[in-house]
Amino acid sequence: MRRLELSPRLRTVADLVPEGARLADVGTDHAYLPAALILEGRIPFAIAADLRQGPLDRARATVREYGLTGKAAFRLCDGLRGIRPDEVDAIAIAGMGGETIAAILEAAPWTRERDVPLILQPMSSMPDLRSWLGENGCQIVEERLAREGDTLYTVLSVRAGEMKPMTLAELWAGRNSGAPLRGAWLDQWIARTQRALAGMAQAQGEGVPARRQMLEEVCGGLIEMKKEWEQWRR
Repeated sequence: MRRLELSPRLRTVADLVPEGARLADVGTDHAYLPAALILEGRIPFAIAADLRQGPLDRARATVREYGLTGKAAFRLCDGLRGIRPDEVDAIAIAGMGGETIAAILEAAPWTRERDVPLILQPMSSMPDLRSWLGENGCQIVEERLAREGDTLYTVLSVRAGEMKPMTLAELWAGRNSGAPLRGAWLDQWIARTQRALAGMAQAQGEGVPARRQMLEEVCGGLIEMKKEWEQWRR
C-alpha cells in the first residue's frame, strides 16, 4: 500500500484524529490529510470539503492518484454547511485563521451538541479562538506543537465541555506543558508582544492605554510561563 508523507503540521493534526472515525476535513485543499489517514488504515472514510472549486478538484485528483475512489466524498460548501451531523464522527479544520474557525463552529452548533471531536489548527487569531471555545461549551483537551522550518504551529484537540478559565497569556499561547517545543513557542509570543509594546511607545489616541495595559499583562504572563516551563525541564 502506498504511503502519503504529511508535513509536520498536518502529521500533528493526523495524530489527533480518533482511529476509526469518519472524518470531515474542512478546507481540505489537496485532501492530503484524509488520504494519508485512509491509506494508513486509521480511518475508513472522509468528506473533503472546501469553499472553492479549485481546491476540491485537487482533492479529487489526490484521491484518484492514491486509489481511494469510493472512500472519500467531496463537498463544495462554506465550512460545515454542506455536511450532515450523522455523516461524520470527527472534524478537522486546519490552516485557517482562528476567527474563521470560530465562525465555522458557530454556524454548526451540532458539533457541541453531539460532542464531536474537533482537531483545530489555527494560523492566526489564537486568543480569539481559545476565548470563543471557552465561551461556547468547548474544552481544549490537548495542544500539540509542530515545527516546519522556522515556523511553529499549534494543534488543538477539542471536545464539548466546560473549560477552566484561561489567563490572558494562556489565551495567546495555550496552557503550559512540558513539550520540547514549548519554550520556543513561548519565546515567539514574548517577542511578538514586546515588539507590539515597543511599537506603541509613542502611540496616542483613544484605546491605546487599554491596549498597552493588556499587552503588558500578556507579556508578563508569558514570561512567568516560560520560567515555569524551564523549571519543568530541569
